[in-house]
Amino acid sequence: MPQVPQTFLDALAVRTWCGLALGALGRAREEIDAINVYPVADGDTGTNLYLTVESAVTAVEAVFAGHEAGTPGGQGVPSLADAVRAMAHGALIGARGNSGTILAQLLRGMAQVLAAEGEGPHTDAEGLRLALRHAADSARLAVAHPVEGTVLSVAAGAADAAGAAEGDCGAVARAAHRGACAALAATPGQLAVLERAGVVDAGGRGLVAVLAALVETLTGESPATPAGALRAVRPTDAPDGPDASGSPAATDSLDPEVCGDGPEGGGPAFEVIYLLEAEDTAVDRLRRRLDALGDSLVVVGGDGLWNVHVHVDDAGAAVEAGVEAGRPYRIRITHFGVDDVHARGGERPPRERVERAVVAVVPGEGLAGLYADAGATTVLARPGEPPASGELVEAVRRAHAREVVLLPNDADLRHTAAAAAEQARTEGIRVALIPTRSAVQGIAALAVHQPERRFDEDVVSMTSAAGATRYAEVTVAERQSWTMAGICQAGDVLGLVDGDVAVIGADITTTAETVLNRMLAAGGELVTLVLGDEAPEGVAERLQARVREAYLAVDTVVYRGGRQGALLLIGVE
Repeated sequence: MPQVPQTFLDALAVRTWCGLALGALGRAREEIDAINVYPVADGDTGTNLYLTVESAVTAVEAVFAGHEAGTPGGQGVPSLADAVRAMAHGALIGARGNSGTILAQLLRGMAQVLAAEGEGPHTDAEGLRLALRHAADSARLAVAHPVEGTVLSVAAGAADAAGAAEGDCGAVARAAHRGACAALAATPGQLAVLERAGVVDAGGRGLVAVLAALVETLTGESPATPAGALRAVRPTDAPDGPDASGSPAATDSLDPEVCGDGPEGGGPAFEVIYLLEAEDTAVDRLRRRLDALGDSLVVVGGDGLWNVHVHVDDAGAAVEAGVEAGRPYRIRITHFGVDDVHARGGERPPRERVERAVVAVVPGEGLAGLYADAGATTVLARPGEPPASGELVEAVRRAHAREVVLLPNDADLRHTAAAAAEQARTEGIRVALIPTRSAVQGIAALAVHQPERRFDEDVVSMTSAAGATRYAEVTVAERQSWTMAGICQAGDVLGLVDGDVAVIGADITTTAETVLNRMLAAGGELVTLVLGDEAPEGVAERLQARVREAYLAVDTVVYRGGRQGALLLIGVE
């Protein structure tokens, strides 16, 4: 059935456009995936664009549903501004891959014009011209090192053609589509990797489909796309193409050096994407740091919410940079080649993997020995030097197991451990992250670990044991500070229970006893004490005596933790 044309831009036009674009990308997804050779020949550009627009569609439909539910008879319709903001936000939070992230910025750029406040609504042809121009410009600014022959060139071609067009919105959309097609056909001549592979740019091909959907929305007719814009470049057009027979190059047999990226082609090994809540100034610093770590850097968004995309060798460092800038979440790490050097590990045939292992972060040498004796692979976290995500991934590899249970043993390592677990999963390792906040919770989890059980059962049992263990530490304040227990001064002894300061004292042993009494007031069967090197003599004996005197049914175990930062760690199960 032909589409009923929308001669101007409104919320219904946005809804229709998103739906048609999703359908068009769905039909073209396999074709676009097949011609994906830049920046990495991983064959997922069509899928990433589809998933990005699918998220935009979901957000727009949610806005319509909200307005319909809030009006009598369910006939409410959102404003154009509400619809385009939802479209942009949905694309931002759902953006996948390099091209999906750039498409999200293109949609955001359009939304910034169409939803601009303080002016008349941009519902006419001039508004569409301005929106397409701003979209192309803002997308280019979002890319750290813009490259011609990519979706950026296609977006610029669309904006240039739209700017020169006369007539209504439909005429502007048609011009934008024609300009995009012409720019797409030119991409092999701008980017050598496309010419050698015999294809046009995959991201640009996706944008042509999105603009064709806009034409259909505004005119009721699906535009014909010139054959030259979509055809692969024949080797007769590109003398040094990979196939001299005159047939289009097959992307599944591309030489990695032709593709120019991924582990085999000399590019970074991982794609890292995450959403980030951060201030503009922090994002500026983040851009500089990530640009030094890798390539294909795209940071899109604004108003406190960003989507970060980068290709790096150290995925953990990329995530940690986000942690320093703000709050990263929805972290996705993709390994471009599972069979790279990380998996091969040298020329010798790899030894047989064990079925299951435990990897744990420990705060001192003494605990490292304890954990190692229990069969765990350990990562030492020295005071003030928390391990990087890459160190955790290396420990997971070193464990050489098909299944790994990861114990971070520190609440501040949750993002780092999550990034490491995700990176290890891309290498084919099954990883379960148990969010232990203290080494004493890790000891409890390790005590019930049974590798002969089913993986899920073992993880549930270890998680339950860790969760049933309350934890505390006794340390010395380095400076004056506000705490949950009041103001502390430098040199005060602090007793922290479950991560919060509960006791401020002057004597280490007395403070430790107060903390222990508070913890046992809620019950318990086993007390674990881990002594640091600087713990005073006699503190363990004093606490053990206190338990024997006041809590007859409670057992106590004592370990030497070494240089662990805290004077004393306490666990109560």
